[in-house]
Amino acid sequence: MFTSVPKTIFALLFALLATPALAQQLGVFESQQTIGSEAKPGTATYSPTTQQYSITGGGTNIWGDHDDFHYVYRQLKGDFILYARAEFVGAGAEAHRKMGWMVRQSLAPNSPHVSVAEHGDGLTSLQFRRTAGATTEEVRATVAHADVLQLERQGTTYTMRVAQFGQPFVTAQVANVELGSDVFVGLFVCAHRADGLEKATFRDVRLTVPAPAGLVPYKQYLGSHLEVLELATGRREIIYTSPVSIQAPNWRPDGKSLIYNSDGLMYNFDLATRQPAVLPTGDVKNNNNDHVLAFGGAMLGLSSGVEQLGGSVVYTVPAAGGQPRQITPRGPSYLHGWSPDGKSLLFTGERNKEFDIYRVPAAGGPEVRLTTATGLDDGAEYTPDGKYIYFNSNRTGTMQIWRMKPDGSAQEAVTTGDYHNWFPHISPDGKWIVFVSFLKDEVPAGDHPFYKHVYLRLLPIGGGQPRVIAYIYGGQGTINTPSWAPDGKRLAFISNSAELR
Repeated sequence: MFTSVPKTIFALLFALLATPALAQQLGVFESQQTIGSEAKPGTATYSPTTQQYSITGGGTNIWGDHDDFHYVYRQLKGDFILYARAEFVGAGAEAHRKMGWMVRQSLAPNSPHVSVAEHGDGLTSLQFRRTAGATTEEVRATVAHADVLQLERQGTTYTMRVAQFGQPFVTAQVANVELGSDVFVGLFVCAHRADGLEKATFRDVRLTVPAPAGLVPYKQYLGSHLEVLELATGRREIIYTSPVSIQAPNWRPDGKSLIYNSDGLMYNFDLATRQPAVLPTGDVKNNNNDHVLAFGGAMLGLSSGVEQLGGSVVYTVPAAGGQPRQITPRGPSYLHGWSPDGKSLLFTGERNKEFDIYRVPAAGGPEVRLTTATGLDDGAEYTPDGKYIYFNSNRTGTMQIWRMKPDGSAQEAVTTGDYHNWFPHISPDGKWIVFVSFLKDEVPAGDHPFYKHVYLRLLPIGGGQPRVIAYIYGGQGTINTPSWAPDGKRLAFISNSAELR
């Protein structure tokens, strides 16, 4: 469900690198350097095809009063979030070799710094030196052999979030580390021996500038990455970056393009050329991120704000574009699903100050209320065989995934636990559910805001334990709509960042 539509947008620029040559060599980073006198020279390379970094580094240690290692870096200012999936290459000669993220005040060997360090023996820790030449301190993570490494700065507080891929983050934090506003940030490798080198690879590298504290939701926006996730490997690829807010990609059944919304308009994104084009929707130009392609892909359902009708109203339009047909007479009505036979639509409607799930004929007609529990029911979607409707509800105090039969009977919870789970989307073969999970300490049960730490999680439709398939800075607009590729092997989603400063 989407409660407003962009009207004003920050014209943020994603100027990642100064020259094409550097972009080819080092991706989002600006330079590389072997730091310290007790280190063999290292190297760092970047593959634009795989969006992967390979770093070889020497050095005796990152510890005590000085450091020796190889560093690939750029300068940033203010707050940021650094994310990567990382692994050592080969067995290695030293159990205490290290790799990970590092934030430094300077490139001097004794510089103050904060780092997330993964050791060769699996130890994962938050390491920091508060002042130049001071002794390094450490907070150890409660998980070993982490391959998902994240380091976040908020002022002078640094938070480590690490996980074995598929599991939620575990966290550790250090406060009052004064490194200054402008710092060096980057990836490092240390061999833990003066006469040798070790190698590590880093993929899905993301440098994110989060929303400032004063950002006004639904009036001010961050930029967007359109990403594709490969389910078998968890590999993420940024296929398009926009300085404005783009939201909620739908994958067309032919697999050749995506549909998303931005600033009230609909766009078709060609996957071959990787370029968007406006999808015409007549005079309906206040579209939000609750839009759904019918099974088969011939029709597109829209939700578009109409102030005089009470808010978002449901429309249908040919998937190639045209003049939409109004379906619901009033709002708020937020579309979420088509029936497999194309005859019915599912939407979340606010009627009598209560949000429930309704069914309506795709050609228009009387609404049928399917849920009646107190609380917010949202995100309804049919399974491909039409036997069930999956949705999310906070009727128990937390937002969880539920299901019911098409007539609204036999409502039962599918998930439990410590996250607020939204927007269940069923795989084309009907075997899997993907949904977005918000953290309880960041959002209340009835909200799904922009610009939060969220997980995409995958659950067998027969039940079991959800596993994390993506660690994202996003939320509203990330995966509000069905976004499975027709082959069931990939997902499209949106992550967010402000301009790198």
